[in-house]
Amino acid sequence: MKAIIGRSVLSGEISAPPSKSMSHRLLLLAALSKGVCKVDNLDWSQDVLAMTDCITALGAKVTRSGGTAVINGENFLKNISDDLYCRESGNTLRFMIPLCLTLGVNVRLHGSQRLMERPQGIYKKLCADCGFAYESADGYVQLCGTLKSGKYELDGSVSSQFITGMIFALLSLEGESEIKILPPFESRSYVELTLSAISRFGGKVYFKDDLTVHVEGRSLIPADVVCEGDYSNAAFLDAFNCIGGSVKVSGLSDDSAQGDKIYREYFKLLCSGAPTLDISDCPDLGPVLMAVAALKNGCKLTGTRRLAIKESDRGEAMKRELEKFGCVLEVSDNEITVPKTKLESPKEELFGYNDHRIVMALSVILTVTGGAVNGCEAVSKTYPGFFEAISSLGADVKIIKE
Repeated sequence: MKAIIGRSVLSGEISAPPSKSMSHRLLLLAALSKGVCKVDNLDWSQDVLAMTDCITALGAKVTRSGGTAVINGENFLKNISDDLYCRESGNTLRFMIPLCLTLGVNVRLHGSQRLMERPQGIYKKLCADCGFAYESADGYVQLCGTLKSGKYELDGSVSSQFITGMIFALLSLEGESEIKILPPFESRSYVELTLSAISRFGGKVYFKDDLTVHVEGRSLIPADVVCEGDYSNAAFLDAFNCIGGSVKVSGLSDDSAQGDKIYREYFKLLCSGAPTLDISDCPDLGPVLMAVAALKNGCKLTGTRRLAIKESDRGEAMKRELEKFGCVLEVSDNEITVPKTKLESPKEELFGYNDHRIVMALSVILTVTGGAVNGCEAVSKTYPGFFEAISSLGADVKIIKE
């Protein structure tokens, strides 16, 4: 599919979409609580559907109605399917692997080619250390283990998803556990988000010190919860205010543990100068920060190493596409420089790399220059209503099904 976007200035009020990261956590915790829970304010994106599919495959009963899910976890981790389908969701795969390692049976987790190319070495090492079976092949990971409560060490330099996944697994087991995180600890805010979600189900998980998480197993109780708005995707809506728009984004909690809420501070800096911004704790903001920087005064992003292992190599993807506007990025291992440039209208179509955040970032720029982006359907991964949302704010968007 292709999105043709004309020059337009956006204005109006819109609610932020529900947080994908929190949706995943709440759905899984509802199942782990072993009772009946209701989760409100869900958006059935491909990633959220992947999590729903997987908890269903592990025995939970999920009843959907509009943006609400009722989860009955009475048989969760009892009625187990041999195959789990994670689609393209990194959260789902990394949250499910250690949970499946508690079951003592063979489980095969399937995913897209790009998902399976993303690093899983931390879990592979865990399996090797514990004597568990772990096999990685084209399109799936197969494993079998009997993970027990206890003390574990995990590398914190690749992704916080591994730490969150272990927390969920240890919550499912009797007894107390500890996770020692080996520094550097990337994206700590996402682990804080996990702990925030757990507290809503009465779970007893906390940081003993900066690098040690204590987990009290089977401490969850059923609860009815509402998913908060998503700062990660709200950033693409708020970006229009940096380029002459007047968009009010509602539904965001000022008390949220989401690390991506820092985008508000970073946008101010981008509008007033050419700052150096550290995104090691908020890598999902990389594409939209590059887009706004290209439209404003330029910037330098540090802590960018993990952009290479997302849905696409986001640094290289944005470099190739911004060159079509006349903006030449400098991309190195852990740093990206966006020069101040007067952007030109692209003379060729843009490419979305099957990456929702690349498509949305390029769409922001196209409201200034006009143009087209191929592969626009990638937004369905986390924000299926993105183009309808910006159209409601005055964006000139035409979707072509090819």
